[in-house]
Amino acid sequence: MTSRERILHALNHTQPDRVPVDLSSYRSSGISSVAYPKLRAALGLPPRPVYVYDPVQQLAIVDEDVLDLVGADAIELGRGFCLEDRWWADWTLPDGTPCKMPAWAVPERAGAEWVYRNSGGTVMARMPEGSLHFDQTWWPFLDGEEDLSRIAELYPEHMWTGIASPPGPAVSSPAELAAGARALRARSSRAIVGLFGGNLLEMGQFYYRMDGFLMMLAGEPARAHRFLDALVEIHLKNLESFLAAVGDSIDVIVFGDDLGAQNCPQISPRMYREFFKPRHSLMWNRAKQLAPVKVMLHCCGAVRPLLPDLIETGLDAINPVQISCRGMEAEGLKHDFGRDITFWGGGCDTQRILPEGTPQQVREHVLRQCEILAPGGGFVFQQVHNILANVPPANILAMYDAVKEFDSRTAVA
Repeated sequence: MTSRERILHALNHTQPDRVPVDLSSYRSSGISSVAYPKLRAALGLPPRPVYVYDPVQQLAIVDEDVLDLVGADAIELGRGFCLEDRWWADWTLPDGTPCKMPAWAVPERAGAEWVYRNSGGTVMARMPEGSLHFDQTWWPFLDGEEDLSRIAELYPEHMWTGIASPPGPAVSSPAELAAGARALRARSSRAIVGLFGGNLLEMGQFYYRMDGFLMMLAGEPARAHRFLDALVEIHLKNLESFLAAVGDSIDVIVFGDDLGAQNCPQISPRMYREFFKPRHSLMWNRAKQLAPVKVMLHCCGAVRPLLPDLIETGLDAINPVQISCRGMEAEGLKHDFGRDITFWGGGCDTQRILPEGTPQQVREHVLRQCEILAPGGGFVFQQVHNILANVPPANILAMYDAVKEFDSRTAVA
């Protein structure tokens, strides 16, 4: 099978020729820019400049030679853009490693920390000394006057929508976006993942802060509905434009909404059904009407109680499948939901095992996860969220070697 065929078999719940693998096809399956050069060295590959495609989380663009060696089957749409040097500027990672940052997203030094400012000069994100990622520090509707007509206008004014990954401003028209997507499709046999966003709960938290929006959902439901209605109107308009340009070039469209915490969802199933399920259904089904794509939701945390509703709403795949959370054990998920949804993740725990275990412990863990999740399709191997800076290269190699060992065992069987 080609990589694209392998991914599509998994998404269609038919057994592929081997376990499909993802590394860095979206902003929660990547690798820290600090860890990436060490991985290249451990693989015996020559050094290359480190390109940071996600400034907030400081994730590296993974080169084709690494993707080939780990057996990666998917690639992010953004890899089709910003291929010229003019889109990149020199910067230095917190550990002193030289890197290339998107030219439009170079942070500003402010005392002992790095910051991003919005157009009004307000610090909207900060990375203190000793940290390896940025945190949001400004929420447009937290203290000021709420003006729902300005939601789209304020996209560039707060962290998650204001600090763009490629293609970012390198694309000035839908025609340019379409051309870059077609070119990537033509040169890659990997499944292409298009990052859309379409966040609902999280976007409320980006505008009102997490506590502010959760209190609004509980105490001012009519106000929350007004915000979400205005937001969905913007998302649907953007979705039409996005898929008109790239719908024939991508295989998977990724929406985002972190609905879970470590031990339970952030919201009850009842609240999900009232505020978010109808709107998710509207967006996800519209995406499928517009293009032959599979819909994936990036959703961290303990979201098992929400899975029946997410499946009913039209979701094809969920990532990163945070198996360390309450109720997210692989056995139960596969047994109860494996026929109806693809688990794009859950292959290796990144809270404890990948950073703190021995290579042998990583190997045994990954083999077990594959044994549980791989049969019958419906599984794309990915570690739970990004590979962080403190992960030993030997453990990363053990993780991917274990997937290959599993494939060889099942091929022999």
